[in-house]
Amino acid sequence: MTNRDSKTKSNTVGTQSYDAVLIGAGFAGMYALLRLREMGISVRLYEGASGVGGTWWWNRYPGARVDFPSAPYYSYSFSQELLDEFDWKERQPSQAEVLTYLDFVADRLELRPDIQLETWIESATFDEKSSRWHIETSRGESISAQFLISAMGTLSEANKPAIPGIDDFTGELLHTGRWPAEEVKFAGKRVGVIGTGSSGIQSIPMIAREAGHLSVFQRTPQYSIPAGNRPVKPEELAEARESFAQRKEFMAVSPLGMPYPMSEKSALDDPPEVRNALYEELWQDGGLHMLFNSYNDLLVNKEANDTLCEFIRGKIRSTVKDPATVEKLLPDYILATKRQAIDDGYFETYNRDNVTLVDLRDDPIERITADGIITKSGEHKLDMLVLATGYDAITGKLLRLNPTGRDGVDLASAWKERFYTYLGVTIPGFPNLFMVHGPQSPSVLYNMPYGGEMESDWIRDCIAHVRDNNLASIEAAPGVEDEWAEHVEEAAKQTLFHGTDSWYSGANIEGKHRQFIVHLGGPEYFKHLREIAENDYQGFVVEEANEAPNSELSSAG
Repeated sequence: MTNRDSKTKSNTVGTQSYDAVLIGAGFAGMYALLRLREMGISVRLYEGASGVGGTWWWNRYPGARVDFPSAPYYSYSFSQELLDEFDWKERQPSQAEVLTYLDFVADRLELRPDIQLETWIESATFDEKSSRWHIETSRGESISAQFLISAMGTLSEANKPAIPGIDDFTGELLHTGRWPAEEVKFAGKRVGVIGTGSSGIQSIPMIAREAGHLSVFQRTPQYSIPAGNRPVKPEELAEARESFAQRKEFMAVSPLGMPYPMSEKSALDDPPEVRNALYEELWQDGGLHMLFNSYNDLLVNKEANDTLCEFIRGKIRSTVKDPATVEKLLPDYILATKRQAIDDGYFETYNRDNVTLVDLRDDPIERITADGIITKSGEHKLDMLVLATGYDAITGKLLRLNPTGRDGVDLASAWKERFYTYLGVTIPGFPNLFMVHGPQSPSVLYNMPYGGEMESDWIRDCIAHVRDNNLASIEAAPGVEDEWAEHVEEAAKQTLFHGTDSWYSGANIEGKHRQFIVHLGGPEYFKHLREIAENDYQGFVVEEANEAPNSELSSAG
């Protein structure tokens, strides 16, 4: 991994050789390690953090918890034993509980001997003569591998905004995506939080309960739904374990990998009083059920979407006491086309005497000083500043690694004009390089542990195909990326996501391509992956292991 705060170097003599190198010890990386290891090949996983967990190791900010519908479905689906042996405590598990689970899995499956922690990948270069990746680590190690697999995560490259003076601040400066492992104390302090996306909405209520004063610097008002978190009852966990095979059947056909049957009714089929009664019931229950278990057209029909938008605006109006604050908090974008947040008392927080909302649309930040923030209307003195400013999502970590492929072309150059992949798991010009949750895969708009399993299985099978057929390399054929990009774009156009600026399309990062890079096909995406493999890896070209280095590539399909 890259983007480290510190690194440990040691001098190593010689080159270590593996069949495959994995980067990232989160859900996807650990699962891919298991499956590759089962093949009998040599594999090593490198992780920059001091423990397994990936995103869940770094995101320790107050209030961080799972927003996917309820435990135990944000977990591995391949093992009934893992499900039976781990007792989830909360409906929406906290960061600490998810990390405990991943530690349990690493121990239970004996993965740790093949995981090297506190090691960042500094560079990765494909050598065309040997058809192998040459990799350098932060410990001074030189590594050779036939295959390189990125499982670095979609929300792992923290975005530090380019606000004038941000490096001048002399108080405590924290980012929700790089939260320290030691306890952070807010008591009696003047705290500022910039950003009201998911991490801001989760952390703001927690910080407000302790801080002397909290100033929230809001860039975009958000729709948020109560998390409805509560302890998991023993009988609920028992039922989930008994019915998990059926839940997986639901997940396999759900557009988002959900473990529940989806509604078959339009929001416009019900009269307003019936519709609002259902919304109220789901609001009280909490979680994303409101979006996915109410009506089937909230993400494809603007008129249907408006009904839930107005319901949530009504909840904001009835919850927040100050009319001026209410107006600042009312969102006006299409619900759920930005990452949908869930919360624990977010809107109620603005009724506290120690909380001030600063609406940056009307009162923008001019600069940050040594001891605070100056906005158009005046100065806000701060002891601590929390950046809840999100991530360079989906592509950021890959570009930070910036591997070099064929003809000496690095990824930053290849993606200079636009992001492109083939199937979201490979990149033309980068042989034997695979990605889990890469751009143009379902990634963040799908059940990520479940989707990561299926993508990792496909990568494992592709590697087995290469090895079984005595091939040196496999890569996407020139030109297939155009057809795939059109396919991804067309899927997005069938929904309401296409017209909204969000981090799904790079709108939160200055200078980043404005390109929607999430595949919205759900089950159709994974069906397509299977069909490609069944058709002898259609769209790929291969190089025989005994070919001369400059010989012409042959088609795999």
